[in-house]
Amino acid sequence: MRTTETLEEVVIKFAGDSGDGMQLTGGQFTNTSAMLGNDLGTFPDFPAEIRAPQGTLAGVSGFQLNFGSKEIYTPGDSSDVLVAMNAAALKINLRNLKRSGTIVVNTAGFDAKNLKLSGYEKSPLDDGTLDNYRVIKIDVTKLTREAIEDIQLGVKEKDRCKNMFVLGFLYWMFDRPMEHTINMLEGKFKTKPDVRDANIRVLKAGYHYGDTTETFTTRYKVDKAKMEPGEYRNIMGNQALAMGLVAASQKSNLPIFLGSYPITPASDILHDLAKYKNFGVRTFQAEDEIAAICSAIGAAFGGSIGITTTSGPGMALKAEAMGLAAMLEIPLIICNIQRGGPSTGLPTKTEQADLMQALNGRNGECPIPVIAAKTPSDCFEVAFEAVRISLQHMTPVILLSDGYIANGAEPWKFPNANDLKEIKVEFAKMKENGEKFMPYARDEKLARPWAIPGTKGLEHRIGGIEKENITGNISYDAENHEFMVKLREEKVERIADYIPLQTVEGPEKGDLLILGWGGTYGAIKAAVKELQNEGYKVAHAHLRHLKPFPKNLGEILHNYDKILVPEINNGQLVKVIRDKFMLPAIPYNKIQGVPFMKAELVEKMKEILG
Repeated sequence: MRTTETLEEVVIKFAGDSGDGMQLTGGQFTNTSAMLGNDLGTFPDFPAEIRAPQGTLAGVSGFQLNFGSKEIYTPGDSSDVLVAMNAAALKINLRNLKRSGTIVVNTAGFDAKNLKLSGYEKSPLDDGTLDNYRVIKIDVTKLTREAIEDIQLGVKEKDRCKNMFVLGFLYWMFDRPMEHTINMLEGKFKTKPDVRDANIRVLKAGYHYGDTTETFTTRYKVDKAKMEPGEYRNIMGNQALAMGLVAASQKSNLPIFLGSYPITPASDILHDLAKYKNFGVRTFQAEDEIAAICSAIGAAFGGSIGITTTSGPGMALKAEAMGLAAMLEIPLIICNIQRGGPSTGLPTKTEQADLMQALNGRNGECPIPVIAAKTPSDCFEVAFEAVRISLQHMTPVILLSDGYIANGAEPWKFPNANDLKEIKVEFAKMKENGEKFMPYARDEKLARPWAIPGTKGLEHRIGGIEKENITGNISYDAENHEFMVKLREEKVERIADYIPLQTVEGPEKGDLLILGWGGTYGAIKAAVKELQNEGYKVAHAHLRHLKPFPKNLGEILHNYDKILVPEINNGQLVKVIRDKFMLPAIPYNKIQGVPFMKAELVEKMKEILG
């Protein structure tokens, strides 16, 4: 007799060889869950090598999804279900599977060759290694081939469909409809009918395998989450960032110019913005990082929203040009989607170790505002805010995201266009009284006028050599240089008068404040909520504006006995906090290319609280 069990939250880890389609499988399960109204969080885990040898540990690709009927903050600490397409996928991910969790294995991936490549002397399916787990053994490869034996495709092409068998089986297990994925396959392969029909047939075969095999007696149901009414879509960080830039373009009535050079994990912003040509977006794939930012500077000088996107290595190459933009005092958005470093580092792994680079990584005294996104959907608001600051304060702005945020996904409620504030921009005009134009005259924000080249009467000098105050002429005067250095710093610090005050989740005073920034948000929020439910006086403040800080940050920090700063680096924000506010903030660092787990933070917080 079959039963249905209702679950509040489920974590599934899809894992297999880099050619097994685990990202597509996880993405489809995610999209279907989002359409059913579940809250969710995802963590795609890519191998570092583009095509590592098949069956090896280095070639394992994973996708973790946490979905539920309650509010979800993270992709989950450990998985309830592990899909292992081969022995290497099992070996890499078994340690993060809950005791008594479920393992769905493709038995064809545990032959002698795969066992040897993954370092197993004996098959873990037979030697007792998995005795504490519920193991569902399916020869996915064989059943896939049988389902489409009459379709005229080669063996390799048929085997590429096996991820659809697993997806269909999990759709049955968790009572999910297949229609969304079928529609996707029909659109994706409309010019390849054999491939389309094969994938759809295998998807249905996986579903019916669960439905007709008597060994599976339990199905699971996850109800809709209670979310604020509105229209939602599933969105990844890079997608949200691109949309935020386009929205800012519309609200400022200025065109976008993106000068970019492809780099993981920032390339998708270039891909997404290229789709919005109908909104006046121009994209330029430059020959290198330096050409990319210089083209964006040229576009900004000409009156467009100049944008460049990159990751840590590209930031190093763009440093001199960032200094030029700061000297010129023109709007420019520099998006750094951080990854593991230094040098090439860990291209597909997340890290937030570029904060010091963003704050100080240029020659000379070169202040640039820095803001950071905290979740995939937050990238929309942060992109919009970056453009606002840049245009209204006439300054380059560095926007920090990271690989976890960029590739992660969550439900996003569509904003109402009428709720987005207009970004007022005024270009300089020739004085009616014939007074000479002064390119470095300033308003109450200390922002200089934006003069479009070619405008009569607004001719002025630009370049990287120090400017004379007001006139903008070249100046080697020692006192003028010191004055300009302090003036540019004051201009950036004065932005604090035009950004929101810092908020705190939890008591206004207490024993412990967790101060975070960037992609640590979800794990910190979940951990703090757990301790608050247990009666601890802990609170959470998460920084969006990192330079300048919100004006009330110092006051907030002094309201707590202890301050813990978790970061996916070796301790960067904590150094800034100690230096600026003279407080003994406590660092907690993780530098493993993966996000914090909630349990890690809970343990550390309880250790500090005694």
